[in-house]
Amino acid sequence: MTATFPLPYPNADAPGEDLIARCVHCGFCLPTCPTFAVLGVEMDSPRGRIRLMKTVWERRLGADAAGFDDHISKCLDCRACETACPSGVEYGKLVEGARSQIVAVRPRSRIERAIRVAAFDWLLPHRRALGAFASISVLAKRLGARAVLRATHLRAAGRMADLLDLVPDRASASGPPRIVRARGERRARVALLRGCVMGSVFAPTNAATARVLARNGIEVFVPDDQTCCGALHAHAGERDRARALARRNIAAFEKAEGSERGRAPFESVDAVIVNAAGCGAAMKEYGWLLKDDPEWSTRASAFAAKVKDATEYLADIGVREQPRGLGVRATWDDPCHLLHGQKVREQPRALLAAIPELELIPLAEADWCCGSAGTYNVTQPDLARAVLDRKVGHILRSGADVVITANPGCLMQIQAGLRAAGSRVTVVHLMDLLDQAYGP
Repeated sequence: MTATFPLPYPNADAPGEDLIARCVHCGFCLPTCPTFAVLGVEMDSPRGRIRLMKTVWERRLGADAAGFDDHISKCLDCRACETACPSGVEYGKLVEGARSQIVAVRPRSRIERAIRVAAFDWLLPHRRALGAFASISVLAKRLGARAVLRATHLRAAGRMADLLDLVPDRASASGPPRIVRARGERRARVALLRGCVMGSVFAPTNAATARVLARNGIEVFVPDDQTCCGALHAHAGERDRARALARRNIAAFEKAEGSERGRAPFESVDAVIVNAAGCGAAMKEYGWLLKDDPEWSTRASAFAAKVKDATEYLADIGVREQPRGLGVRATWDDPCHLLHGQKVREQPRALLAAIPELELIPLAEADWCCGSAGTYNVTQPDLARAVLDRKVGHILRSGADVVITANPGCLMQIQAGLRAAGSRVTVVHLMDLLDQAYGP
């Protein structure tokens, strides 16, 4: 007689039969999965993990089983399997649903609960707190804290030193003003997501994004009261926290639009611009995140329909002002949630092709994850390092002097890997590169 496991907590986010059934177990996803490439274990492939989800759905395995947690946690959620899948399996929704199921039923230690509260409730939703934390981390790095931590030979201290390696050499919260007027005749008007990490660490990239759009006739305004997009919360299975942040953002953008123009929400905004690939992918799925909320589902879908990555929007509307030449050898690395999550591939390449004298070198496995994957390099450091080493090897063999990407996690992860390899190759956001090409 087969044992069955009752679901101890009714979880509407758990993977449903309709999503699970789309997988026909063909195996096309296996060659694209970084964790399967590293571990060679079927249960650490998309097909294997979906099989586990089905077993839990059939109640032949408990969602609180340690093995279920282990295999689901090792997933990067890079969604490369979605691009490879001929059956249209929405794996991102499945794995985030499985993680929410685990969060609902699996006991957590006091330390882990405290870390989640600190990260998800205190830091990410509060830009000033996150900015202060980033500034302290940068200072600690400059003062040589990494060497001191590693000298203790303690595993925990070594992990803290590894995390400091990810911290950029400088952090700034000085972003664009509330409104950046279009240069010349206005072609469009957009709202810009400030973001948590982008707004607290890479705020100059936000300012560069606004300048580049303005140079091409696009007016940019930055709504007040916006917050973290909730992507990291959703990836970690904290769906309720992610929903709360989604509602706050939708309300903030609606309020800003209403007060700015005296019109209905989003009537006069052509797009909501995001320059962090992970944030854009999450915000484009706000409709799914809030689908069961009768008050917010329609508003969330309307909001999500306006979300565009900065590279996607600029390439689609067209570059009006020609950039200056940049005599550099560069290579492009696709952020997972831009390519696989948002299906944006050609637009960044089109923008790079518009920069004169830019020698763009093809990168092997440009569509593979770098190992950052939100908080993956924190929760799964050994696997993240193995995935990163593969990426760094391809970059070094390319001969490029600059790596271009479009996500803060990728920027920090790849730069840390190159630094550890003793390389002087730099990593830059595409919007910063365009801003540099436009000059003062």
